[in-house]
Amino acid sequence: MIASVRGQQLQENVRPEKGIVVGAGIAGLGTAIALARQGVSVTVIDRDPPPGSDDPDRAFAEWPRRGVAQFRHSHVFLARLYVLLRDHYPELLATLLQMGARKLPFSASLPPQLLDGYDALAADDDFTLLSSRRVTLELAMRRFAAAQPGIEIVPDCRVQGLVLSPDSGIPEVSGVRIGEGEKQELRADFVIDASGRTSPFPDLLRKAGARIAEESAPAGIVYFTRHYRLRPGRSEPPRGGAPSVADLGYLKFGVFRADNGWFSVTLAVPEIEDGLRALVRKAAGFDAVCAQLPGVSPWTDRACAEPMGDVYAMGGLDSLWRHYMRGPRPVVRNFFAVGDAVIRSNPLYGRGCSAGFLQGHLLARVIAQTSDPLARAQAFYAAQMREIRPYYDIMVKQDAQAIRRAERARDPDYQPRFRARVARHIVEQAIGPASRADITVFRALMRGFHMLEEDPRAALRDPAIVSRILRIWARGPRRNRDLAERQAGPDRATLFARVALAGS
Repeated sequence: MIASVRGQQLQENVRPEKGIVVGAGIAGLGTAIALARQGVSVTVIDRDPPPGSDDPDRAFAEWPRRGVAQFRHSHVFLARLYVLLRDHYPELLATLLQMGARKLPFSASLPPQLLDGYDALAADDDFTLLSSRRVTLELAMRRFAAAQPGIEIVPDCRVQGLVLSPDSGIPEVSGVRIGEGEKQELRADFVIDASGRTSPFPDLLRKAGARIAEESAPAGIVYFTRHYRLRPGRSEPPRGGAPSVADLGYLKFGVFRADNGWFSVTLAVPEIEDGLRALVRKAAGFDAVCAQLPGVSPWTDRACAEPMGDVYAMGGLDSLWRHYMRGPRPVVRNFFAVGDAVIRSNPLYGRGCSAGFLQGHLLARVIAQTSDPLARAQAFYAAQMREIRPYYDIMVKQDAQAIRRAERARDPDYQPRFRARVARHIVEQAIGPASRADITVFRALMRGFHMLEEDPRAALRDPAIVSRILRIWARGPRRNRDLAERQAGPDRATLFARVALAGS
């Protein structure tokens, strides 16, 4: 279990240092804020122009974020991010809430069966979700960062290259080159790549001799998102009905509550479902599918909410892990990477923003603890392997399973093998019912969901939790019928017939 570090004081740097952060998204700004707390002077270089307004609605509509493909897609900010903000950056959390973001308490996540008689614990605050559009979080972080001594944000600026010098065969970074035509050099003690999925730095470093290894795996889905705003006088649909987040095999979907009366719906369609992808790319098709999902349709009903724009699509999704270490040695000195520039995963799991901010926090701790480039590289890599790698591995495995499930959903004659039937039985007849009957089981499972454990499967490796699950399972389906998950949506053939995709 990860120990609390509330109020932990990190040792001060023996001398002021200068860092350059390339990228002003959540990972980049979070890293800059964390470094500034350690006395580092930070220059943040952003390829995009600054927001034209501090108003989230205007910025959502007008701010061009070429460097952030997922900017206008659904986001969920897990408890790991909330706990970091609460314990280490409370002023930033206050700024975010002031701009309209909401704290969704643990009770908002409870299954209906556990709501009656729920007795809150003080520790349940650790399960708080932050409900906000990404634009609102970025605006809050940008406002907060710009007000911090030691942080300078340089917008509308593209990095053209790195300032490098060889050191025993290992490239050493001492700055960046910016500008068009006659380039300007900005020098620093270290450079941090927070430039996202399209980072140019791996190729630049490979040309300089850095042997950067990569692992990748397909996510297997295409993301489609549409935003809505509640009509005046209307409230969010009540909980307790059909699930508003579910996986039907041929389609995954979710309703994401946001800020200032906004929410979004995302339909994640398997890449192999060409007909369904073409349908939901357009607003009319997107709405037609939402109307067939009982946990979504009350939200998208025009009497409840109005659409705020068209459908946003995002494809080419994958998981990626870049290794800036080979064995015990870094492949480049004084260079670090955070966020999607080094680790990315299927956005369906909602862990990218939390992981990116966490990386910045971990890196700042390392920078504060030692000035040795080798020790810094080793410590930062070890921290990521400890805190993030277990979640990365399980997400890659889940994506592979989802791809196979989507393929099988297209075959009406498919019969699962014995092992698959057993696994499904365990989830549907044991873990699922227990999570809806026993709040101790639910709390344990949520610790893994929210990245509050180093091991995402810690709950299922705890004999006490397994014993509680088995007790519920042993009662049998008849006694547990009120604990069964409600029908989330129609099967593939039924939905396709209803939205005129029969035969696809």
